[in-house]
Amino acid sequence: MTFHVLTGSFVHESSTFKKGETTLQDFRDEVLDLGQAAIDRFGDVNDELAGFLDAGRAAGWRITHTVSAHANPGAPVAREAFNHISGIICDAAREHRTSLDGILLSLHGSMVPSFCEDGEGELLSRLRAIVGPDLPIAITLDLHAMVTPAMVDQAQILVSYKTYPHIDMRVTGLHAGRLLDATMRGDLRPRTIRAHVPMLDEANAGRTDVPETATLYSRAAEHEAEPGILAVSVNAGFSEADIAEMGPTVLVTHDAGAEGRAGAIARDLARSIWDGRGKVANRFLTPAEAAAEALAFDACKGPLVIADYADNPGAGAYGDATALLAALLEAGARPGAFAPMIDPEAAATLHRHRLGDEAMLELGGKCDPAFGGGPLRLTGEVIHLSDGTYTGDGPILGGITHSFGPTAVFRVQGIDILVVTLNEQMLDLQQVRTFGIEPARQRFLVVKSMQHFRAAFEPIAGKVIVCDTGALATPQAHLRPYTRVRRPVWPLDRDATFDP
Repeated sequence: MTFHVLTGSFVHESSTFKKGETTLQDFRDEVLDLGQAAIDRFGDVNDELAGFLDAGRAAGWRITHTVSAHANPGAPVAREAFNHISGIICDAAREHRTSLDGILLSLHGSMVPSFCEDGEGELLSRLRAIVGPDLPIAITLDLHAMVTPAMVDQAQILVSYKTYPHIDMRVTGLHAGRLLDATMRGDLRPRTIRAHVPMLDEANAGRTDVPETATLYSRAAEHEAEPGILAVSVNAGFSEADIAEMGPTVLVTHDAGAEGRAGAIARDLARSIWDGRGKVANRFLTPAEAAAEALAFDACKGPLVIADYADNPGAGAYGDATALLAALLEAGARPGAFAPMIDPEAAATLHRHRLGDEAMLELGGKCDPAFGGGPLRLTGEVIHLSDGTYTGDGPILGGITHSFGPTAVFRVQGIDILVVTLNEQMLDLQQVRTFGIEPARQRFLVVKSMQHFRAAFEPIAGKVIVCDTGALATPQAHLRPYTRVRRPVWPLDRDATFDP
């Protein structure tokens, strides 16, 4: 029998503390591909859709792919954007309702639209209203999902990444696809149990390169070998989204008859997350401390890679914080590079010059100077101009083409600053090499990223350090004005307790 499966991807990680909205144009700027165009772009790279197609080819499915929609993490998703993209998926479900055997979606798990707190739950509820209660729905999630009861109620199968930096997207898509196929064949009757932990997020945000957290994911994988246990997902949560259900969760998708064991696994892993709440692996330096280390660093074994953790665009930060750049300039650290500074106005100004021109401009700090510092008035040389297009070749973006939009490299006091238009975090060496910045020629390289940078940049680094610039994604959670999260919650409430 040939099964007909509807697939789609609607991915956004929403910071409720960021000004504005994520618009439909923001999705168009990043990814908004329909049908075959999406398959052509993502069908054979490290993406969940490629995993869906792998599962479908092996099982002989007929696949109708609706849309692949991704926007970089940012402000809550505008109603227009949410309705448009979810409408594409729901309209296709309505059109093919009588022939569909299953639905397979790539979601994030921390999407917050402007009109509700749970974008994924809202989309799944709309789909259920169309296809009824019994059609199997499988979804993949980012490791930083905030999984709500509505999501678990509406989808039978939930499978999250097990790596951070995220390098297992295709594998996760294949896992979910195989479970969906077995369900459509009648071999499984899956349901999912959810355990929620009263924390803003897991102590190391789900890092799988440190033992404090990595054991959670190795234990999850081991449990998946048990009879009746189909998928075990440890979701670190996303502390930049202030909703009632925020926080880490453990999901156990199980077959009929394994509910008791699934519950025990969920409770045990949830307890481990809670018990590890104080075991933070990162040492966060101030901008002045990071600049002093950059000034003194011997780069004979590779550059000093400095992660601007708090201004990570991948966590919804603005990407224009200036505190670290100001400290480096004041210290006289050189040669170095700083990537990126997200400042469309400055990028446009630099594009009105020619290569080799001297330019004076105000750089960065324009979105919200209270988080990470205000604009810097700088004079420097324009050394590179580009449309911002690059193709990744690393573990996360290998083979995938993206764009920073109009991009320039602005050299100030021996520091090459990558000035870009569109919101992107640093994931891949081609995000600097494409624009003439070679890490091996630098004493230091600043990357605006929390953790994903490690997949590509740590192997070429002489050393990695992490800086808290006080920007929007600062690990100092008390600096953000939480109003919706259910209290008490760690670490805002040090007397919080947990009984799984």
